[in-house]
Amino acid sequence: MLRITATAALLGLMTTASFAAPDRDDVTEISDSVGEMSTALGDPEIGRSEIDNAIRFEPIQNFGEMFLRDDVVFLMRHGPTDWSKLDEKDVAPDDCENQRILSDEGRADMRDLGSLLAHNDIGFGQVVVSEWCRNQQTVSALGEGYERLEPGVWGNLAVKTRDNLNLLLSLQGARTVSGLEDLVSSWDGGDGKGPLLVVTHFTNIQELTEFSVYEGEILVLDPKRDNRVLGYVRLRNAKPDVGHFDVEPGETPADSATSEASASVSRTN
Repeated sequence: MLRITATAALLGLMTTASFAAPDRDDVTEISDSVGEMSTALGDPEIGRSEIDNAIRFEPIQNFGEMFLRDDVVFLMRHGPTDWSKLDEKDVAPDDCENQRILSDEGRADMRDLGSLLAHNDIGFGQVVVSEWCRNQQTVSALGEGYERLEPGVWGNLAVKTRDNLNLLLSLQGARTVSGLEDLVSSWDGGDGKGPLLVVTHFTNIQELTEFSVYEGEILVLDPKRDNRVLGYVRLRNAKPDVGHFDVEPGETPADSATSEASASVSRTN
């Protein structure tokens, strides 16, 4: 769990959180390659009665590479959005009234994801995010999830906004993914407090990795091996969206999911 020094607690101040390493023994094996991490039954701070969800990841065989290293990058697509309201033509990244934003369910899911990550001792050394409202909302909701367990922890984290992570080829977006590629490639673990979390868009992630990801899904990349995709991380209830996958509105996919990321996670990029 998260640990705050006693002195800081007495003074009402926050220091940077120290995350113990995730425990392989806490993983539930869903199949030969898929694992889940959730909250413990009876946890006094957050229990299954509050979060009926879990972190699902693949492959289990890469657990150590994905979760026990600070020098990897968690490349994330923003959380689930309301597809009944599409982006207006040439909308500015910070014009939240005229672009697609997180749905109420999406906000709740991202809060749950933050709490599940914190509970399982998965923290970040730095967060970098697109200017777009749905991405900013995702980071905010993740932070609320962390704060639900340890007030002040997320607020002490370095969060940076970068326009070169903006929606690829939009009016005020990134023209190429070279900035994203440079950001990922240069990450070396920072000051050892955790991996880099990058929150961007479907098109940017697909252009860089050739993987199609669900809203709220994370690809774990290894900068030391030419940004190879080590695996994916997402909520158990994650599903494909109508904007980028061949599904009907309201359709719920089987747990085996059709995402290219889950089907091809072992592919070398």
